[in-house]
Amino acid sequence: MPEARTPTRKPGTEGPLTGVRVVELAGIGPGPFAAMLLADLGADVVRVDRPGGPGLGIDPARDVTNRNKRSVVVDLKAPDGPARVLDLAERADVLIEGYRPGVAERLGVGPGDCHARNPALVYGRMTGWGQDGPLARRAGHDIGYIALTGTLGMIGAPDEPPAVPANLLGDYAGGSLYLVVGVLAALHHARASGTGQVVDAAIVDGTAHLSTMIHGMLAAGGWQDRRGANLLDGGCPFYGTYETADGRYMAVGALEPRFYAEFMRLLGVPDPVPARDDTARWPELRAAVAARFKSRTREEWTAVFADSDACTAPVLSLREAPHHPHLAARSTFTDHGGITQPAPAPRFSATPTAVRTGPALPGADAESVARDWDLPREPGPPPASRPDPAVHTPQ
Repeated sequence: MPEARTPTRKPGTEGPLTGVRVVELAGIGPGPFAAMLLADLGADVVRVDRPGGPGLGIDPARDVTNRNKRSVVVDLKAPDGPARVLDLAERADVLIEGYRPGVAERLGVGPGDCHARNPALVYGRMTGWGQDGPLARRAGHDIGYIALTGTLGMIGAPDEPPAVPANLLGDYAGGSLYLVVGVLAALHHARASGTGQVVDAAIVDGTAHLSTMIHGMLAAGGWQDRRGANLLDGGCPFYGTYETADGRYMAVGALEPRFYAEFMRLLGVPDPVPARDDTARWPELRAAVAARFKSRTREEWTAVFADSDACTAPVLSLREAPHHPHLAARSTFTDHGGITQPAPAPRFSATPTAVRTGPALPGADAESVARDWDLPREPGPPPASRPDPAVHTPQ
């Protein structure tokens, strides 16, 4: 397989994956996020953009999922398009694609084509339904994938429709993170054996896997198969959210008895109070807790619970979160190029990570990639200004 690369970045900002080369065939959603995570960890990620862009209609200069990457533009439908991608795959350690099953093969850049040029390549495939099964070739999105796994049905109040957790649970937790775990595991195997393989990362598989503990509790009789009736799904009055006097919210997670005792003491619910373990009286306990929270504003309650072990926190908005004292002290968010964004995670003591570059503009790095990867030809046309919102890649 390709030898480990000599780091060319400033010491101390490389990340643990320095020297690993990744080809990302441009798509939307979990594939780009997985590639961003590898790039954050130091990998040299080259995104192969299509003419016209990926189709989200987002200004490429603000699409931070393309940070720390480089971009070339290749038309895979052009006569020389597949050969250009295979030239990259030959020099790469990892390739990531998010097409429907069979599309990469039809384009001439499937696993067989790539492994013929580079037997040690780790070929990561990101889809919603997986590479096989009755729905494999159907279009879909996050909400449908998590619906079928039972996880969407767990979220929300029992008398309301299931709450939609943006696309974090399916696309990114069940999809991107499992693809990255699979790719890194396969890369470890390839480094030891010289043999690459295909990683089939399906969002339905990853999301189902995330619910492993819940299935164990269900089998043991400790979880009811309905919303809002369990310890961790909002059914428990000391694990949930409550509205405050100013229409904002506080989050409570006082599960352990000693944390619950501190929570109740600071909240100041007047006696008599139903016992915490009397599930038949949970509605009564919830009403008492809710009434107390409605008596003060979110900021007032935040001050009450500050510096305590009551496991109670304000529910912040996306714009508020970077300014929280704890997150600010840890630099959980960072500013780069005028954009506030989450900093790379997790953290490493010997190989720290960083946001090294802003979002890669389509085609802007053709010359540097051709030079650094020793390509036999230019990998694409001049940079494109912004994507065409009419172009869409189903997962």
